[in-house]
Amino acid sequence: MNTLTNESIIKANEQTYISLLVSIEAGIGMLQIFIAVCDADRQRENIIANYEKELAYIDNIYRVYLDSQEPSLKQAITQQVTLKENAIATVLGAEKLGSFNQDELLKKFFGYLQWTREALRELKMPIILWIPSRIYAQIAKQAPDFWSWRNGVFHFQLEPSLVTNELLINRNSEVILDNQASSIFSPEQLEASLAEAINQWGANSTKLETLYSQLGNLYSERVQSGKSADRERELALAEQYFNRAIVLQTQFQQQDALANSLNNLAELYESQGRYNDAEPLYLQSLDIRKRQLGDDHPFVASSLNNLAVLYRSQGRYNDAEPLYLQSLDISKRQLGDDHPFVASSLNNLAVLYRSQGRYNDAEPLYLQSLDIWKRQLSDAHPAVATSLNNLAGLYESQGRYNDAEPLYLQSLDISKRQLGDDHPAVATSLNNLAVSYESQGRYNDAEPLYLQSLDIRKRQLGDDHPDVATSLNNLAVLYASQGKYSEAEDLAKQALVIYQNRLGNEHPNTQNAVVTVKLLYVMGLLHCNKKTLIDVLQTLAQQATLPALNNETALTLLEMIESNPELLSSIRESLQQQTEASDGNT
Repeated sequence: MNTLTNESIIKANEQTYISLLVSIEAGIGMLQIFIAVCDADRQRENIIANYEKELAYIDNIYRVYLDSQEPSLKQAITQQVTLKENAIATVLGAEKLGSFNQDELLKKFFGYLQWTREALRELKMPIILWIPSRIYAQIAKQAPDFWSWRNGVFHFQLEPSLVTNELLINRNSEVILDNQASSIFSPEQLEASLAEAINQWGANSTKLETLYSQLGNLYSERVQSGKSADRERELALAEQYFNRAIVLQTQFQQQDALANSLNNLAELYESQGRYNDAEPLYLQSLDIRKRQLGDDHPFVASSLNNLAVLYRSQGRYNDAEPLYLQSLDISKRQLGDDHPFVASSLNNLAVLYRSQGRYNDAEPLYLQSLDIWKRQLSDAHPAVATSLNNLAGLYESQGRYNDAEPLYLQSLDISKRQLGDDHPAVATSLNNLAVSYESQGRYNDAEPLYLQSLDIRKRQLGDDHPDVATSLNNLAVLYASQGKYSEAEDLAKQALVIYQNRLGNEHPNTQNAVVTVKLLYVMGLLHCNKKTLIDVLQTLAQQATLPALNNETALTLLEMIESNPELLSSIRESLQQQTEASDGNT
């Protein structure tokens, strides 16, 4: 291992330590479950000794040891901790489980852990559970209830100077891609901690970047998940805190933390449809990770994946595909074929193929992704809901409505139960189910779902978000199919303005919206539904020996119908004759 890599590991661990320290301090007086991951005994001891020293002003700092035969977290804390609040408990002993043929003890540990959280409710203190990476790799699956209650995960990488002939078990397969643990501290708690930190260390201290990053992540997560009480204010705060963190990380050359902040700010911009702002940040983050970690690191795979998602959202399919394939290749080699991130890569590549109409390429990838997520995360995980929704969308694109509907309904049910009725993911499920119903002519079933989806998206994402435009556009097409041409055209024009402002004129969604506005207008002139008008356009294209019906051809033909009164009158008469003939046959 070269010197640069050693220095990078040490700096990353310093930032993780500061984040852990700040989290413990902010959690005094409340139950907080922190998971600290470390594989080296000496390293673990040094970290614990350091934070015990810095937190010495707290009178009651406990070291709790799991029983080697009955490794119950609840029992250990109950027996060894005398105070129930204003204390700190560091839990050790898990590192001895699951090695040297002690699989049964490890199973006991997970079994006790799974049913621990209710028993800990009365404790008002941070609990730091130290575990090795081999246990961390299993904990989400073996004790999902306890895992869902975590307040933070802190990964300490092995420092060569602290390794003393310890056995490293499958390190590469246990690398964690998301090292930005979600915080469940309230904004007020972290803002108070920031004020205290500025008072203690000064406004330009390197220690502040961790708090800025945490606040940026907290506000960003609230905005993207629809939890914001004041969306515009919290969106501005998320951007502000990320940028403050980036300034300090750049100043103090904290490259790993800088790459994370750039990536997370880019993700925030992308979620708001600010694609041009997101791209340079993703590229910077990718460049730093390649230089710091090497081309084959899982974090590099994550950056490649995120950049590919952005390109697909912009309609840049040829730019996206090679990045998805690189990301998938790295993930499989470094994490194993069954890792959840591999499932994400398979899913995203399938989304790209579906966007390109490559349905036969997409389906096996969706099915592989769904299988991995179910086995690794559980049948009711939000990722499973996403996978079900995407597979249903593929089936709908193929006209397989009977296969699609039950998957859409399962996805919607999971999203509501796991995320809440007002989450943007619920809006997506409602929208997609409505599209399916509309495609089957079930307009009365589709309309209330479209309206619910539009309402959630406006409240949670803002009136000018591209997803709001999608809802407006879909509702417009539905209204046109019901003969509400004036209402439909107005909604379609609103959607077009949003797409133009947020995605640009060259984006596929914008180009589709241009055609939709013209299509709806001509539908009103002819008093026909969308399917009938598409049939008319296809006939005209064949008569004029024009290329296959695409956006450009459709727009040309629609403008020709609009500007040619004789052609318009002729089509009207033809449609009227078809209607009369149909009525006569019935």
